[in-house]
Formats: sequence, structure tokens, C-alpha cells
Amino acid sequence: MQSSNGRPRGVGGGPESAAEHHGGHDPALAEAPEAVRYEDPWYDALASGWGELGGAGAPVPLPVAQAGRAQREEAAAADVYLQVQRSAAFQEVRGRYRRFVVPACVVFFGWYVGYVVTATTAPGLMARPVAGAVNVAMVAGLGQFLTTFLFTWAYARHARLRRDRAALELRWDTQELTRGIRGGAS
Repeated sequence: MQSSNGRPRGVGGGPESAAEHHGGHDPALAEAPEAVRYEDPWYDALASGWGELGGAGAPVPLPVAQAGRAQREEAAAADVYLQVQRSAAFQEVRGRYRRFVVPACVVFFGWYVGYVVTATTAPGLMARPVAGAVNVAMVAGLGQFLTTFLFTWAYARHARLRRDRAALELRWDTQELTRGIRGGAS
């Protein structure tokens, strides 16, 4: 079996191989009263079906999931989320989001592309001085930063005023519906 760095165990020098030769702990730390052991179950674990071989050289079969109460509850919870996703309230929240984000992205992307195209096709315009050593390119470049902060502020304000309350109500309703499915525990 290989370690997580791709080398076979015990090959090469490194922190992994030193700890592996001594039962999973560093001998220097073993003398300390409270010895530290590396007991991480995920350290050398491979994902199921990712190269483990059984004793006969065949891939290890994946465990078969058993149908039970938990799976029925998860399926019912998935139905709740689909029901909420199809609701008019959810569609309204998504519509409000799209009505802000799509135009904002188009405007910002257009502003950015306009800056880059102007900088490459009209260097004389971009080199024109505005005040002292400050030219049009510097003002437009700083304008990129300014519009980034402006759009961030506008997005946060729009979310706070137009979407957050409805989204929280949807979240509450969804949790109540899934709590009912799971018998009061969530």
C-alpha cells in the first residue's frame, strides 16, 4: 500500500517514513510524558474504488448500501427541497438575484473589456495627462478598483433590502418541513 505522497511505505526519507518505522509515532516525542501519536484514519486511506486491490489482485468491491429509514428520510428531505425550489417564493428570490447580478456583470465586464481594448488600441489616449504625472490609464485603472468596491456595496445592499428576508423565510420553512420528516430532530 502506498502512503498519501505516492511512495510505498518505508521507502525514502521523510517525515512519513520515520513515523511509520516506529509504530506511528516519533521516538523523540515518545520520551515526553504525554507522547503524541499520529492517528489520522484519513491519512493513508484511499477513496473506495481508487486503486485498492483485493487479495487476488482484483479491485475491492464497493459496499452495497442498505435501504433503510435514513435513506427514506433523505429521499423525503430531497423532495422537500425540490418542492421549495419549485415554489413561487424561491423563484421570486432567484429572479431578484438574477435581475441584479446579470446586468451588473454585463456592465462590469463591458467596463473591463473597454479599458483593456482602449489601452491596447488607443495608447495615445491612455497616455494623455490628466493632472501632473497622472494619465487617463491610471485614472481608468483606479476606476476599476473603485467600481469593484461600488458593485460589492451595491450587491450587499440589494441582498439586504430585497432578498435576505425572503431567503431566511424560505430557509426556516425548509427546516421546519425537513424537521417534520425526521420526527422533530434535525
